[in-house]
Amino acid sequence: MKIRIKDNSVRFRITQSEVTELHKNGMISSTTQFIDNPFIYTVEKTDEQQLSAAFVEHTIVMKIPGFMVEELATTDRVGFDGLSGKVQLLIEKDFVCLDNTIEDQSDNYPNPNMKC
Repeated sequence: MKIRIKDNSVRFRITQSEVTELHKNGMISSTTQFIDNPFIYTVEKTDEQQLSAAFVEHTIVMKIPGFMVEELATTDRVGFDGLSGKVQLLIEKDFVCLDNTIEDQSDNYPNPNMKC
């Protein structure tokens, strides 16, 4: 899982296996271990009707409605966006990059713009 934060915007990008895990178990989480504290980013399935987010005890938690998780897991839908207070939220499938990159992309979704 990757996150991109810029001002009041938070974007989560999730791989194929993470979508599957979120669909099956209702939660995915990753951690960046800083020297004095971890930074944790989590996505949790909820019964709510819209995306929301909170920052509690070194953790960003994005809450995604169950119907959105179902749609991500079973359709070609790329993602969902929403607003949580002043923070713009986006959760989307992570596609293979079109440019050369050194990161492992083996679990990313095939890029629809990639020429076969």
